[in-house]
Amino acid sequence: MTDNAVLQLRAERLARATRPFLARGNRIRRCQRCLLPLKQCLCATLIPSHAESRFCLVMFDTEPMKPSNTGRLIADILPDTIAFQWSRTEPPQALLDLVASPDYQPMVVFPASYAGDTRQVLTAPPSGKPPLFIMLDGTWTEARKMFRKSPYLDALPVISVDLSRVSNYRLREAHADGQYCTAEVAIALLDLAGDVQAANALGDHFSLFRERYLAGKPIRTGSITAAEPESV
Repeated sequence: MTDNAVLQLRAERLARATRPFLARGNRIRRCQRCLLPLKQCLCATLIPSHAESRFCLVMFDTEPMKPSNTGRLIADILPDTIAFQWSRTEPPQALLDLVASPDYQPMVVFPASYAGDTRQVLTAPPSGKPPLFIMLDGTWTEARKMFRKSPYLDALPVISVDLSRVSNYRLREAHADGQYCTAEVAIALLDLAGDVQAANALGDHFSLFRERYLAGKPIRTGSITAAEPESV
């Protein structure tokens, strides 16, 4: 199975690390592609899909290395997804070139309430060129920092998605109602853009990922973790 853009970014980030990255559940033996416990590996279930829409993930520091990250799921299903490490002052030239490409309509995915009075806010992708959805992937605090401190994205419109259902994402706790994980927002964006088949494919992949991730988490009883390393 070919590595996707997020896994490539993960490998680059690990190569630069000066000490081991220890995520939650770091003692569990994991598949090094899907990052799920070996017994819960879902690599054999992956079926890429096609969409006119394209996604660009701008990821905060260690985000690509977290087993709970769901931006990776987008790249699983849509192979032309691209991912970059976020930098406030030195954005990758490839990111700047992509944003300036005449082939796409770029927009930053973020809640409208943070856009300010002068910034264009969209509730659906405009017709014409395929949308390029730029997603700021990190914790909510990290995403807000990226939104505020990425001047090279300031001229782009913001697209805000109103998900009317309660989030199913329980891999990392949301800070407030109305905050959704990266994959959930991407599913809604694909649906808005008319990429229904891809939206369904990503939805199925996310549901299976969530199910197997939660099934592989250690069961804690008081201060004792009940898990058998060889069976997860």
